[in-house]
Amino acid sequence: MSFTLPDLPFATNALEPYISARTFELHHGKHHAGYVSKLNELTANTPYAQLTLEELIETTHGHADAQAVFNNAAQHWNHAFFWQSLSPTVQEVPEPLAIKIEAAFGDIGAFRARFVEAGMSQFGSGWVWLVDGQEGFSIVTTSNADTPLTSDQRPLLVCDVWEHAYYVDYQNRRAEYLKIFVDRLIDWENVSRRLIE
Repeated sequence: MSFTLPDLPFATNALEPYISARTFELHHGKHHAGYVSKLNELTANTPYAQLTLEELIETTHGHADAQAVFNNAAQHWNHAFFWQSLSPTVQEVPEPLAIKIEAAFGDIGAFRARFVEAGMSQFGSGWVWLVDGQEGFSIVTTSNADTPLTSDQRPLLVCDVWEHAYYVDYQNRRAEYLKIFVDRLIDWENVSRRLIE
């Protein structure tokens, strides 16, 4: 089995002016594609090549001798999940999901503020996630290639806060990028589907 770069679920210019076609050309076409290419190189003719992406992440997590495989596998998965977290059109939060968000954070506005705050507190490269766990919804951050897939938390939504995700359009204005993400770019329908899967 070889791993493949998924197509974006929208045209590269569909999120303009908030995320430019140039950013997607670099982020999807170079960064994400690079992780997939490296992953195939690292796993070719090894037992890893027979695993699904999720199995590969679980198998290599925490093993120093497989760190490069884990990094590229997790970055592949995280990026594919991120593309599916984005919508070209502003969406309302579906009611069943809104009820759960309100139970966890008070209201949608408080969720948005907490999500931006978490993204700003992530030092260096990483990710901001909405996850569902035993205690309900929470917002967590992970560094570098780490992912909630290696925990007992189910990821529902993610925003990429590596600089390559926003620097072309926002330079060092990560807060502005995060606010645009929570206010205009979340695919709430996909978040809802993930909740019931």
